[in-house]
Amino acid sequence: MADFQAEPSVERLGVLICGHGSRNRLAVEEFAQMVEQLRPKLDPMPVEHGYLEFAQPILREGLESLRQQGVTKVLAIPAMLFAAGHAKNDIPSVLNTYTAETGLPIDYGRELGVDRLMVAAAGARVQEALDRASNDIPVSETLLVVVGRGSSDPDANSNVAKVTRMLVEGFGFGWGETVYSGVTFPLVDPGLRHVVRLGFRRIVVVPYFLFSGVLVSRIRQHTNLVAADYPDVEFLSAGYLGQHPMVVDTFRERVDEVLRGDTAMNCSLCKYRAQVLGFEQDVGRAQESHHHHVEGLAESCTLCELECTGACQPDGVPPGAHSHAHSHQHGEQDHEHHHPPYPHAEHPLGPVTLSQTLKASKDSLQKS
Repeated sequence: MADFQAEPSVERLGVLICGHGSRNRLAVEEFAQMVEQLRPKLDPMPVEHGYLEFAQPILREGLESLRQQGVTKVLAIPAMLFAAGHAKNDIPSVLNTYTAETGLPIDYGRELGVDRLMVAAAGARVQEALDRASNDIPVSETLLVVVGRGSSDPDANSNVAKVTRMLVEGFGFGWGETVYSGVTFPLVDPGLRHVVRLGFRRIVVVPYFLFSGVLVSRIRQHTNLVAADYPDVEFLSAGYLGQHPMVVDTFRERVDEVLRGDTAMNCSLCKYRAQVLGFEQDVGRAQESHHHHVEGLAESCTLCELECTGACQPDGVPPGAHSHAHSHQHGEQDHEHHHPPYPHAEHPLGPVTLSQTLKASKDSLQKS
């Protein structure tokens, strides 16, 4: 890094943090603040960020800013918890296109992944929830539920389960389960209703998410719905990862990996490269982004004061839980947005249960 400001002949490195983007203003603000915390740790290399969709700057704008600052090589880090479609396909597609157009070389790092620092950050959120508990219940009589985003990539989903086990053993919880907010199964509501039958006196629900958003709000809402039906069980809602210092340090480590040239991703369980059980049809699928039609769309949601409540989705279906072959309407244009079909989309504990659960809860509220 010290060579960055040396002679013009020396390679000048810059860092791009690649986010997904959100209509939620709080999530976008949190992401930008995290990047600000990262900048002094990578000085003197310039650090910019960009988003795939629903926020600005877009990835191309972040890359262009680095190029205008004299950067001759970019180290791009995906701000994704696990390597699924966004990290494997969408972001690389945008980066490769930019390199082809400008000639600016880009070295791509790996996702945050199952990492000791990330597990420690999640553990800190769990401990904060336990410290707020009103009842003195030992951890051995407490059940931990970790909520992942949910993906059509089984490798990413399995990594959430590994984080769950790391936390269970780290604290000594009596039991641990993994549920998901969308796309796969089990979802939060049916998952919690299953685990409550195990008879634990306390259940800690941890959203394993980087930042705020409609999905985090939905997790809390579903937890409250289940908790209302089981008043004898203490439900604790932990916070999401956010700008925890160990999250920021993980980004620094990912940059260091690229600098050392030892970035490695797990390809043995990647459904795009190997015959993964049940996902054989995805081997060799083209690497392309599905987000061009919402790239740079920066119309933030104004229905909520700041923290997202999910009011923008009155049908209760979060992003990713709907059909994977659909049309988005933005302004006066319709855009076809196609994803490969998820083989378990009709699973009884998966996305098909979400609208049914929320419809039932709304009917109950109307009657009361």
